[in-house]
Amino acid sequence: MKLVRKDLEKDNAGQVTLIPEEPEDMWHTYNLLQVGDSLRASTIRKVQTESSTGSVGSNRIRTTLTLCVETIDFDSQACQLRVKGTNIQENEYVKMGAYHTIELEPNRQFTLAKKQWDSVVLERIEQACDPAWSADVAAVVMQEGLAHVCLVTPSMTLTRAKVEVNIPRKRKGNCSQHDRALERFYEQVVQAIQRHINFEVVKCVLVASPGFVREQFCDYMFQQAVKTDNKLLLENRSKFLQVHSSSGHKYALKEVLCDPAVTSRLSDTKAAGEVKALDDFYKMLQHEPDRAFYGLKHVEKANEAMAIDTLLISDELFRHQDVATRARYVKLVDSVRENMGTVRIFSSLHVSGEQLGQLTGVAAILRFPVAELSDQEDESSSEED
Repeated sequence: MKLVRKDLEKDNAGQVTLIPEEPEDMWHTYNLLQVGDSLRASTIRKVQTESSTGSVGSNRIRTTLTLCVETIDFDSQACQLRVKGTNIQENEYVKMGAYHTIELEPNRQFTLAKKQWDSVVLERIEQACDPAWSADVAAVVMQEGLAHVCLVTPSMTLTRAKVEVNIPRKRKGNCSQHDRALERFYEQVVQAIQRHINFEVVKCVLVASPGFVREQFCDYMFQQAVKTDNKLLLENRSKFLQVHSSSGHKYALKEVLCDPAVTSRLSDTKAAGEVKALDDFYKMLQHEPDRAFYGLKHVEKANEAMAIDTLLISDELFRHQDVATRARYVKLVDSVRENMGTVRIFSSLHVSGEQLGQLTGVAAILRFPVAELSDQEDESSSEED
């Protein structure tokens, strides 16, 4: 993402002009937009024209519109963003108050104005404009007959290809059908890797599977690469890291990112940090439940006691339509940081973010036990009885 201009007032009202450069920047833009914001961008509008003879025709005209945002629609696989709203600035082609949908796309500038830019939104702009946050991890999660080729970016897990091949069972004295099908499967996975993984950016390719599938696949891939003199695969051989997973399904990626060998290799990527924080939370919940809270009310109480060491919060909560509710989450984040706690904002498009979402989207690892909260709740519920 490229920051062209930033004009903020003392009360944090104002506007920023940005140019999304990568598909992932569309995800950042989606998280910046809120209902009620003002969005100015170039768009195409179908305009009816009447000639001097009275015949009516229609032309598609490119114009710049400023909309008051009403609905925001994001397609995570195609990385496309559609914003619908009413026109709030004079335009020769579009009446004031008329509805229009702007499709935001990479390499096209837009200006976003807000009445209040909070700390979470400003931090996201900072991250989006920092090239160090770019995607640099790929993963192939596989089992016999099924493979997912994924890109793990700082903000989401993108499934780039799914390969499915029916593999017949081995039969006594005749394994040829099984072996042929397996070879066809491996070949399709190799093609998917070459098509979807940019080795100039990716610094590590995780190959994960149960059993010996990953070893057999890697042996096949590099034997074929030697036979065909495939320089792309041979030059990047050192980037492939084999790890265990329980299956070839996408959700197995979480356990792959938890693997210590992987964590050390990916220590500087946000995805690994999120997974480790969630893993630490679950361990704490199991062994010291008084130091692991989840749910907004519980976490806020822990924060009042200045007990939060690490706050885990889903970016989905900051897209809440209700301004007061959103402000409550922002206030919690700011307060934890003021109290020298660590804040990890999880992406709802990551496997770890989906899991946090199942825990209400907000959780905390505490510096010290806060048992009084659960005791108070027990007392209040017994009084009600």
